Amino acid sequence: MIRSLAITNDLEVIRDVPLNKLSDAHIKWYWVDFDMPTEAEANQLDEHFHFHPLAVEDCFHLLQRPKMDHYENMHFFVMHAINPKTLAAEEVDLFLGDNYVVTFHLQQSREIEDAWCKIAKQKKGVDKGHLYAAYLVMDKLVDQYFPGVYQIEEYLNEIENNVSSESMQALMDDIFDIRAKLLKLRRTILPMRDLLYRVINSDRIDGLAELRLYFTDIHDHLLKLSEMIESNREMTSDLRDNYLSINSYRMNGIMKTLTVMTAIFIPLTFIASIYGMNFEIIPELSWEWGYYAVLTVMLIVGSSLLFWFKRKGWFK
Repeated sequence: MIRSLAITNDLEVIRDVPLNKLSDAHIKWYWVDFDMPTEAEANQLDEHFHFHPLAVEDCFHLLQRPKMDHYENMHFFVMHAINPKTLAAEEVDLFLGDNYVVTFHLQQSREIEDAWCKIAKQKKGVDKGHLYAAYLVMDKLVDQYFPGVYQIEEYLNEIENNVSSESMQALMDDIFDIRAKLLKLRRTILPMRDLLYRVINSDRIDGLAELRLYFTDIHDHLLKLSEMIESNREMTSDLRDNYLSINSYRMNGIMKTLTVMTAIFIPLTFIASIYGMNFEIIPELSWEWGYYAVLTVMLIVGSSLLFWFKRKGWFK
């Protein structure tokens, strides 16, 4: 579907203007949205707008990294929306010309719809020109990054406050799943942050000076998001390290117990092995109380070692 908005010189908003009428003298600027276009509709990028072939090609080669390219008569932006359910990136492309904005997306975009409604219904920012429409698109895209990041952060805080040696093992799979989600978000947020940095420092976009503060605000949001991502990644690393430390501590306790038991039974085994030798002449074997005497010696040795280990704090 191709839809269009035209803003007249009197700041009147006109919807669904045919593409061949958008260049009329009474139109100040316009916005054309390619919403999940068919192949024939997508061909209008070349046939009607005559965009650069490389920019048109990038619209169909998914997923491009967020970027900004400058061409002779327009600027091309590749941006990413985030699917709220899967946190997967979805590409949104934007062409910015002297008096127009053209957006292109192969999936439904709630962010584009919100920005479109602000212009079409609320007539917000129509006096600021087409660059303000581009700002609205970028702002809505970035605003939708926050829910996923906040959800992950809240879940991590809940895990950290209720962590125990028993629950940690069950939550390890969740921790690694969260790290994978954070990586997905990081691959979108950091390039978008770099993109906005290039935008606010660009001197090739006409009219940017008047709206630089708006784009700077988006960049500030992306800085906050990137800091939250890194903080959450560090938290998952700490939880993982805590799990490994707990396991290591428990293993050390088990090994300590086995070591104590082994140390106690080594001298007892030595005594038993002596009297288990197959020699005919062993004086103690003919002693009436020899068996009880050996058991008593073994009991004394074992008890003494047990008392000594306890005194040394091996059972704490």
